[in-house]
Amino acid sequence: MTRSIVPDYSVPASFATENAEDSSDDDLDSLAGAFPSASDLAPAVTASVVPAQTPLTATLPEALAGERLDKALASCFPEYSRSRLQAWVEDARVTLDGETAKVRQKVAGGEAVVITPAALPEQLAFAPEPVLLDVVYEDTTLAVFNKPAGLVVHPAAGNWSGTLLNGLLHRYGQSAADLPRAGIVHRLDKETSGLMVVARTLVAQTDLVRQLQARSVKRHYAALVWGRPPSRTVVDAPIGRDPRERTRMAVVQGQGGKPARTRLVTVASAQWDDSPVSLVLCSLDTGRTHQIRVHLSHLGHSLLGDPLYKPRHKRPALPGGFARQALHAWRLGLIHPEDDSAMHWQAPLPHDMRELMTALGLEFDFATLPNSLDDFFPA
Repeated sequence: MTRSIVPDYSVPASFATENAEDSSDDDLDSLAGAFPSASDLAPAVTASVVPAQTPLTATLPEALAGERLDKALASCFPEYSRSRLQAWVEDARVTLDGETAKVRQKVAGGEAVVITPAALPEQLAFAPEPVLLDVVYEDTTLAVFNKPAGLVVHPAAGNWSGTLLNGLLHRYGQSAADLPRAGIVHRLDKETSGLMVVARTLVAQTDLVRQLQARSVKRHYAALVWGRPPSRTVVDAPIGRDPRERTRMAVVQGQGGKPARTRLVTVASAQWDDSPVSLVLCSLDTGRTHQIRVHLSHLGHSLLGDPLYKPRHKRPALPGGFARQALHAWRLGLIHPEDDSAMHWQAPLPHDMRELMTALGLEFDFATLPNSLDDFFPA
């Protein structure tokens, strides 16, 4: 593997800017609709990465004499919240008669006010940033990255910068900016680590999305869970929004659930503080939000460290204070869009999961697995 950061191209980004929560183990729900067909697969919005901020000007009415500046500004610029106006004053973005203003100062009335607004975080979301990317494979058609836990894939509320998308814009410049979502075709949850493929051309993006929809992209995960799941099993259970807790997904029957299928093989088990723990390898046949986490929780085998899908019964604390879902996308296979060659890549378990396995007494050698996993997982 190579790690690299390339010079900043500082290019404007032209592409679809619809928001999407970064909350999926390998979510096709939110992305497939963004690429319905080759004819539709095109940038939806052309906009500058950092929109020009037009200064706001006003003359303070004499009637405001004696008022505190922030209150006077709120009266003159009601379209902005008082807290935002205060922040602009604190950032020295407000002048009165050419002099830098202070939040608590009193106004005399008649002053000329000039505000230079700061761009909102969401306006900066699609800016190139030097995000460190672990490159597993790269050619002119596609790239494969080993995403670390903690890296958000796509900008969204609460994570407007420092995402994989920002890093792609920095690394590939205008060629990425011209693609919807900078070439992203699937996502991993923020705290899930592992392999992701990104398209570098529009044709490749179309092809990879179709492969994902046709289930010809092979996605295999390693999960550390509570308990001892069956040695080989298939979970075929629809997933939808949890009707009791809207921040979660759940197995949902009826129209609220979408088909979801996960194949599982338990390859190692151990005992931790009188509680069984296991290493489970997972193969996805569909890509629903939180699919692996929901299906394993549905079986009664929640992922270790998962803060959202916790076990039904209290479990002992994990060694080392491990505090993320123990899930890693360790193997990825696909057909290369350009020459139709079958390709696959593997990414070893990250350091935190390896340490956790050692502390729990779980042992498994991934090198013992066959090159082809077609017959390894239950049908």
